[in-house]
Amino acid sequence: MGHTTDTTSDHLVRSSVWSSELKEVLRDTLVESTKYVNWLGDWNDVGGTYNIPSIGDFTTQTIVENQAPVYESLDTGNFQFTPSEYIGSATYITEKAKQDMYYMNQLVSSFVPKQQRAIEEKVESDILSIGGNGTDQDLGGHTKSDDNDINGIAHRWVGGGSNETLSPEDFAKAKYTLKKAYVPMTNLIAIVDPSVAYSLETATNIVNVSNNPQWEGIITSGLTTGMRFIRNIYGFDVYESNFLPDCNETIGGVSTTAGKSNIFFSADQTVKPFIGKWVQTPTVYSEFNKDLQREEYLTVARYGVNLYRRENMVCILTDTDQVV
Repeated sequence: MGHTTDTTSDHLVRSSVWSSELKEVLRDTLVESTKYVNWLGDWNDVGGTYNIPSIGDFTTQTIVENQAPVYESLDTGNFQFTPSEYIGSATYITEKAKQDMYYMNQLVSSFVPKQQRAIEEKVESDILSIGGNGTDQDLGGHTKSDDNDINGIAHRWVGGGSNETLSPEDFAKAKYTLKKAYVPMTNLIAIVDPSVAYSLETATNIVNVSNNPQWEGIITSGLTTGMRFIRNIYGFDVYESNFLPDCNETIGGVSTTAGKSNIFFSADQTVKPFIGKWVQTPTVYSEFNKDLQREEYLTVARYGVNLYRRENMVCILTDTDQVV
């Protein structure tokens, strides 16, 4: 008697079924920090240092009859900036793989967009790191483990919430700090780590919304939609980012041990905190390598970013290990 089983008909059974679609990895949304950069356009020399002269202000004095006034000089300064980043993203696909691969068209079409995305993430990370980390003083960042006084007011401190988290009062203090530095109180921006949204959403005075009508609806919807807070806090439009720099330091006797540097500034067109220059915008090169029998793809960019206005930058450090 004949019989049919999985064993006898193994050549007729497909052990694996492959979809015609490719699964893409999830990518974080960028806050597009490039829009907070004053990109220079009047410099075409490749390499070298860019010098930006600055001038001070005059003061008034009491005039005394029959006495000569004091003639003051107009103090000048010089801000230097050198593009330092020369980066690229490269990949290839062999001719044999192109011939044999079922997914060849989908794969090759993803090369350039993915290389572009890699460069965008690097630029975003560089901008936010210069604003909040200060590991390279040549780039104009804050001095670490220091309150970075300007006009006698600290521009860098550890969050005032419980266990080094961010409190609503920190937003008010950031606004006060910028105001004392003569920064315009328009288009105020805060870029914070996602752990900040968590600490604010779970703060006692917010959870108990009956005591604080400003936060009504937080339990229903949370604080954020997309990358942006649904509430404006003390005049700041608040955005979340996973690209803020790490920081572990002590300021004023208070320490961060798993810290992130959240940044606050005015994005007013006249006082953008960052300055930058594209020497070479992302450029794509592709060619066939006959010796190695493969198609090669390379995207290259050359640029520099810098913190141009230190007075228009407040850094508040918070611990991320409070999310439980």
